[in-house]
Amino acid sequence: MIIPVRCFTCGKAVGAYYEDFAERSNAGEDPQKVLDDLGLSRYCCRRMLVAHINLIDDVLPYS
Repeated sequence: MIIPVRCFTCGKAVGAYYEDFAERSNAGEDPQKVLDDLGLSRYCCRRMLVAHINLIDDVLPYS
């Protein structure tokens, strides 16, 4: 729903990287290269960005 601020596993702050990751991935860049450029090397942190689905816009009308 909302972008996680920290990695659930290791606790590293990953929320600040989401906008850059989403922009560059949607522009056609390889997500693996984008994550490497952002400095996210741990697979637990990488999955936080790759697996995130933004559902907040779908849920807001029901609140």
